[in-house]
Parts: sequence; structure tokens; C-alpha cells
Amino acid sequence: MDRFDAMQAFARVVETGSFTKAADTLHMSRTSVTQLVQQLEARLRVRLLNRTTRKVNVTADGAAYYERVLRVLADVDDAETSLSSASTSPRGRLRVDVPSPLARMILIPALPAFYAQYPDIQLDMGVSDRMVDIIGENVDCVVRGGELSDQSLMARHVGDLQLGVYAAPGYLKLAGTPAHPRELEDTHHRIVGFLWARTGKAVPYAMHAGDENIEVQGRHALAVDDGNAYLAAGLAGLGILWLPDYMAKPHRASGELVPLFEDWELDPMPLYIAFPPNRHVSAKLRVFIEWVAGLMGKHAPAGERRA
Repeated sequence: MDRFDAMQAFARVVETGSFTKAADTLHMSRTSVTQLVQQLEARLRVRLLNRTTRKVNVTADGAAYYERVLRVLADVDDAETSLSSASTSPRGRLRVDVPSPLARMILIPALPAFYAQYPDIQLDMGVSDRMVDIIGENVDCVVRGGELSDQSLMARHVGDLQLGVYAAPGYLKLAGTPAHPRELEDTHHRIVGFLWARTGKAVPYAMHAGDENIEVQGRHALAVDDGNAYLAAGLAGLGILWLPDYMAKPHRASGELVPLFEDWELDPMPLYIAFPPNRHVSAKLRVFIEWVAGLMGKHAPAGERRA
């Protein structure tokens, strides 16, 4: 038995709650992972996991051992990255998940410069607006807009997305141009609904001008759960949009979208990079976080307010 492989397999089973999921993330067979954990338990002469047909739970001894295993795995990673070649050129596989518009418009176009600096990092990038189980899916980090619902995660605030309200000229020709946000509650106006992953529901938008504060729910004929689909629906004239500046800018410049209610302000949407607690932050993850933070410092600086 390779003790390092066994400890890594055990830790992954604890994190994913499943031998099958652990095997998938380690690129091993389920049988191999099961045997490694069994051999580890035999060597330690203690039961680390309680297994049923439906789930795997860590025992009290297993939980205590897991915390020590994490430190051992972190020390091994530190030892490798402390070598001059590894510390100056982080390497390895990094699993991340990012919102689809952010990937398409900001992150992916900037990746050639990232790879020029870090050619030995392999990025497996999930591109979605869904709720990701960071630990269960063995994802190293996620980039997400809005306040984080899982307070157990570690997070870094990397930007603030300034928001505006927009509509396609074709929509405004048919429905008219609203002069006040309250008009969006009228029966002849439609918004494009966005279904947030945390709730699966559209949420009202808070807007304020002077002493007036309102929340706009609006009515939708279409609601989607993906940022690119949301933008496409607005460009097709299916309703009014609330968009971050970086998404709206090229379409506003081309005349495909018209800004509305420019005298009104919307609270900016915070942007975070979140990663698992008690997980060692490797060199490759640190440089990726710094790279994303640097990009957002150019596109959506934290704390900045629209002039």
C-alpha cells in the first residue's frame, strides 16, 4: 500500500461523501479507492468511515485523522512547490467554475497571457451559473457574483460589478420607453427574468434616486438561469435587462442596447472567488486568484462607484 495514495483517497472520500465521486476526481477505479481506504483502516486498526448502501459518513476517529491528513498533504505540496522550478512556475491541474458571461467576455480572452506566464498549469474550467458543490465536486475555486450563501467557504472579494438597465431598440419600439422604473410593473412591459442558482427564482432589483428607493420585480415571458442566454434574450427584444457594465458596454456602443433610467442607481454586485475551507491553497491556486483579481481590477474594481 502506498500510504500517500491511501491518505489522498481517504481525504477525497471524506470531501465528496462517496467512493464513486472520489474515484472520478482521482481518475482511479472505485475498487482501487475502496481497497486503499480498507488497507489504511487495517494499518491503523481503526474504522475511519461508516458505509451504508446510500452514503458514507466519517467516524469520530476518521474526522480527527482527516484533519491531520490534510496537513500532511499540504506539507507535501509545499515541499514540492518550494523547489525553485516549482515555485517560479506553478504546475498541475486546477478545477475552477466561473459564470458564463465572465468566461466568454473577460477570462478566456485573457488566458493567452496567463499561459504565457504559467505554461504548466492545466485549467479545467466549468462555465456555468449553477450552484456548484465545491467540496463534493472537488472544485478548487469558483468565481461568483452576489453575496455568498455558504458562509463556511473561504472567499476573496475581487471586484464590484456596476449594473445598469437596458433594452433593445426593437423592444422599445413596440412597448415604448419607460420614464420611471415603476412603469416596468405595468402589464404592457416585460423584463427578462434571471433565475438565481441559490433559489431558482427571479429576485426584485433595488433602485434608488435621491430619497426614493424602490424594488422592481417586473413581469416576464421568459426567465433563464444562464447569463449568456439572458443577454441573448434581451438583444432579441424579449424584455428589459439588468446588466453589469462589462456585458452591456459593447452592445451599448453598437446601438443594440439602449440604457434606461440613467438617473437611478443600483447597488453594485460584489464578485468573489470562493474556495473550500481547510483546503491548502496551492501555488497554482494562488496565482490563479491573483490573476483573476488583477483582471477584475481593470474591468470592475472593488469599491468603485459609477461616476
